[in-house]
Amino acid sequence: MRSRAWWRPRTRLRFDEGMVIIQRMFFVEDPSLALRMTKPGPDYWMDFMTNIQNFKEGIRDGVPICLGYFAVSFAFGIQAADIHLSPFQAGLLSLLNVTSAGQFAGLAVIAQAGTYLEMAVLQAIVNLRYLLMSAALSQKLSPETPTAHRLGIAYGVTDEIFGISVLRKGDLSPFYSYGAIFISVFGWVAGTVLGASAGAILPQRLISALGIALYGMFIAIIIPPAREDRTVLATVIGGMALSTVFTYAPFVKDISGGMRIIIVTVVVASVAAVARPVDGMEGEA
Repeated sequence: MRSRAWWRPRTRLRFDEGMVIIQRMFFVEDPSLALRMTKPGPDYWMDFMTNIQNFKEGIRDGVPICLGYFAVSFAFGIQAADIHLSPFQAGLLSLLNVTSAGQFAGLAVIAQAGTYLEMAVLQAIVNLRYLLMSAALSQKLSPETPTAHRLGIAYGVTDEIFGISVLRKGDLSPFYSYGAIFISVFGWVAGTVLGASAGAILPQRLISALGIALYGMFIAIIIPPAREDRTVLATVIGGMALSTVFTYAPFVKDISGGMRIIIVTVVVASVAAVARPVDGMEGEA
């Protein structure tokens, strides 16, 4: 009877561009043994089901974010249509950026045909907070998390997704983040496309009226913390005052809109950080 060895080595010669290459090949003599060796074990299926469960939980927790993103991105889509971006262009912009403040600020640069450098600096400043969020979120990941998963999570780091992710107990599963990112980005892109489509067919007066939703959104964001913290109130008023100066004052009013946002953001944030640092930061430095 022939023995049922796991592997039987065979050697053959292969000619490649004048070179003789010796290949050591292995063949399984028993086909059923090969099937058993490649069949996933119980640990594989347990990990698979855990990943599916984490993905579903991410979708569940991301549904409220999706609904909120849809409303905000609809206003963004209208603004994008107002500067003559097509629904496809606006949707692609939202899909590749996933940042509300950065996208709204970027529209001003696009509308004024700003430079790539101006756009890059503007996005770096406006989205600087995501760098800090990503650094904090990395502490929730298992040390064995591959780089590919880390990059996938980094794509969808937003204020809201960061908030639900840091509240997860234990290590953060990449598949939980994928679920939250999937449903949230869907709402963000869908709202953008529908908003841009509506902006392309609605009368200009109605578009201008709907554009007020953008300002209402930002007012709703800044009013509650400004009422509770005088530092925030002073920062908001300072930003408004400096922005007014750059809009109407001679010489500086000729600066492009994107550069105005950069200057106002850096100046106001720096003054606020020096004048009223967060409690405990001086002692930790």
